Amino acid sequence: MIILGLTGSIGMGKSTTSKLFAEAGAAVYDADAAVHALYAGKAVEPVGNAFPGVVNDGHIDRAALGKIVLHDKAKMTLLESLIHPLVQEVEAEFLENAKQARHKVVVLDVPLLFEVGKHKSVDAVVVVSAPYDVQRKRVLERPGMTEDKFEAIYAKQLNDAEKRKKAHFIVDTGLGVETARRAVGAIMRAVSSIA
Repeated sequence: MIILGLTGSIGMGKSTTSKLFAEAGAAVYDADAAVHALYAGKAVEPVGNAFPGVVNDGHIDRAALGKIVLHDKAKMTLLESLIHPLVQEVEAEFLENAKQARHKVVVLDVPLLFEVGKHKSVDAVVVVSAPYDVQRKRVLERPGMTEDKFEAIYAKQLNDAEKRKKAHFIVDTGLGVETARRAVGAIMRAVSSIA
């Protein structure tokens, strides 16, 4: 089983690329989706205890939590120390299930792949990329997104040029979905031949 780490900065088209890998037959693990599920489950109690006022109707209110941690490095570090072990459990279960199902290619969609050192535990890294103006436009079109919030998220992520240097494969989404689909197909053919 070949494990690909899929990453890309905010607004690069990573979610779309992740879907293209699933369409091409890869088993795909979405770290963001895992966190969303944890915020409605196992993470509610520890995060709620650490950050009073962020639990709303039995779920973590991501907007309220974001206001607390986004500009406070110590609080962000505390949040990550609570969430990362839970995310690792979900990922380990996913990998075991993929192995049992005999998937040849598995994609771990992890936004902060390099930042958390996850790139060291995959067979190859796929970076999703697009020109900065395309990225910025996509992000600012999201509901509730502001310049300030975009800049804070952007500053926390390894920049695109550095990610591209560290990549085994690059999927450029700036040229549209069909170009990205062809790139994903080429990657799948390349890694399937050695899986």
